[in-house]
Amino acid sequence: MFSLIWRFLPGPAWLRVIVILGVAAVLVYALVTWVYPYAAGLLMSEEATVSQ
Repeated sequence: MFSLIWRFLPGPAWLRVIVILGVAAVLVYALVTWVYPYAAGLLMSEEATVSQ
C-alpha cells in the first residue's frame, strides 16, 4: 500500500515525505477534532459492567 502511494506522488523523495507527513497530520487533526468526539457521544459511558 505504501509503495502505491509512493509511486502516485510526484516529485523527489524529500517532497514526497513532506507531503505524506502533511496528509498524516491533517488526518490525525480531523480524527481528533470531529470523528472521535462524535463517536464518544454515541457510546454509553454511564453503563459500567464492573460494580463496586
